[in-house]
Amino acid sequence: AGAGSAPAARLPLRKIVLFSSGVGFFQREGEVDGNAKIDLTFPAGDVNDLLKSLTIQDLGGGRVQAVGYDSHDPIERTLRSYAINLADNPSQADILDRARGEKVEVTLVAGGSAVTGSILGIEKHEQAVKDAKTVVESLNLLTAEGMRSIRLPDIARVRFLNPALEAELKRALDTLSLSRDTQKKAVSLKFAGTGKRPVRVSYVVENPIWKTSYRLVLDKEGKPFLQGWAVVENPTDEDWSDVRMALVSGRPISFKMDLYSPLYVPRPVVEPELFSSLRPPTYDGAMDRRRAEGGEGAPVVGKSGTGFAGGLGGGGGGPMAPGAPAAVPEYAAKGRMNRGLVDPAPSADKSGESMDLAQGVSSAAQGAQLGDYFQYTLEDAVTVGRQKSSLLPIVNQEVGGARVSIYNPRTHSKYPLLGLRFKNATNLSLMQGPVTVFDGTSYAGDARLPDLQAGEERLVSYAIDLGTEVESQVKTPPVVYSTLKIVKGVLHSTRKIREERTYKAVNRSKTDRTLLIEHPYRAEYKLTGTAKPAERTRDQYRFEVKLPAGGTGTTEVAEERDLEQVVELLNTNENQIRFYLRLPSITPAVKQALEEAINLRGKLAQVQSSLALVNKQLDEITKDQARLRANLKELPPTAAAYKRYLEKFDQQESQIEKLQAEQKKLQDAEVQARARYEQFLTNLNVE
Repeated sequence: AGAGSAPAARLPLRKIVLFSSGVGFFQREGEVDGNAKIDLTFPAGDVNDLLKSLTIQDLGGGRVQAVGYDSHDPIERTLRSYAINLADNPSQADILDRARGEKVEVTLVAGGSAVTGSILGIEKHEQAVKDAKTVVESLNLLTAEGMRSIRLPDIARVRFLNPALEAELKRALDTLSLSRDTQKKAVSLKFAGTGKRPVRVSYVVENPIWKTSYRLVLDKEGKPFLQGWAVVENPTDEDWSDVRMALVSGRPISFKMDLYSPLYVPRPVVEPELFSSLRPPTYDGAMDRRRAEGGEGAPVVGKSGTGFAGGLGGGGGGPMAPGAPAAVPEYAAKGRMNRGLVDPAPSADKSGESMDLAQGVSSAAQGAQLGDYFQYTLEDAVTVGRQKSSLLPIVNQEVGGARVSIYNPRTHSKYPLLGLRFKNATNLSLMQGPVTVFDGTSYAGDARLPDLQAGEERLVSYAIDLGTEVESQVKTPPVVYSTLKIVKGVLHSTRKIREERTYKAVNRSKTDRTLLIEHPYRAEYKLTGTAKPAERTRDQYRFEVKLPAGGTGTTEVAEERDLEQVVELLNTNENQIRFYLRLPSITPAVKQALEEAINLRGKLAQVQSSLALVNKQLDEITKDQARLRANLKELPPTAAAYKRYLEKFDQQESQIEKLQAEQKKLQDAEVQARARYEQFLTNLNVE
């Protein structure tokens, strides 16, 4: 929000609450006297949020009369709506000419005398000055004595005698003053009451999210020490001077709605009955007389990552963004916290000292749980200049942690990452942010801290562990059919798919290692090996392996998955049934049932084969008879060939009668064989 500038009263910022969801709560407090107006300006992009969230309080018994704000239209259009248009920066002559007919009082330069009259207009005429000519403008007035022309250079002051016109000019000038920046809009607050009294105005508008940046110091014996800084940005054109500030780590839902632009509801056009009744109606043709029913698709299930730092849980293994530089903040913090730092232990660097982040810096914020949110309240007033940023200390104390090496083949196929089993031992909720890690006094790497509630544990990694190497080998045994059963002629087979992965690790360093091996978690697979995970996340198993200095270790992870296949035996060919007969897991009852099914299917196939042969013979004779009929039509009855064709035709008729009888017999046999086969399968239930 921009700075308020109004002649009646000022309303400075007194409280700011910044959220990690991209909005900020701003509260202004001040004092008004009697009937007062307070003018504020806001960027045009904030007006929608302002209209959605603005609250106004008159705390001294007064009342809020109205809240006015600039139109969404450009300032030129607003200025053109006033009695005298100031949009095009008119001159004195233009203003007087646009006020034709208005009564004015004109004070002359010479003698200070005043002339009163109505404006007739502005007249231009040439005047010779030495050897050149110039244009001189004169004001023509209708006075009580008659028409009078006064040169504009001779006029010292012009005053409009119409109070309404004078007020219009002042409003136009106020609009120009409050809207000098075309990207800003003016908002006017009008209060009605008596005497001096406090007022309060608050609103929620868009603001950059506040961010966190951490420094984490590790030593060999003491607890890890965490220092956290809040990065606060003031992108407005107003200084935040001595404001009460709070930082909220929750993420309330916030959205934009266009309340600023005028919205028009489209209205239907209704024709007179005379016209509509004269138009013949038209009708669409039917697509189908029967309706078809549709079905719904199966839901799609998604999967997300764990969000652990340093690519844990299958993310990328690239370096993290470095922590923010330790700049001196504008906010001067005062020490109020017991540091609680243990005696520094010898570190790996030559100085033998550990970095003490508690010296000279202490937390300037107090944390409190607000429902589902967590708020850091700065103890002292904060000052952040316009278009400036600031680092504010919010955490400065010991945390829990144990050193670990974290291996994930999708992060790095060969080396694990050096990390820490970090525990938020503070009473604060830590917001996500980059962490600069120091081992003793030496820079060790960068990590990323996720959002952590008080007491929550999470892994963080900051460097590649070159002293430890891990090899991952995969073995896929053949598929094993565990069970076979038949229910109402439907074969249910269960296949057991097994996957085995071996992790071999070697520790070449001079210190013991605790290795955490991350293995993908898949809900459809079950662990069947002897290795038991230390923990499981949303997407990973974690197996813990103790590696002594110079030692090795092996972890074997075995998983199994059951796949059930359903086959209708009635529609299955004989080769598929014989495949199941050869499986070693088949029970004698199922084997006997499948053999009987093959026997019945074979009898049906034999009848079908005989029937097909008879049908083929009938088809061949029928085609040959068509040939004989054609020849008999062409030959005379006395020809020898005619008699031979006729005899053959008679013989084929006898064969047809015999084959048709055989066909009928085989068709009946096929129906009976199929019925026996289907009835057998329908009533078949064996395991």
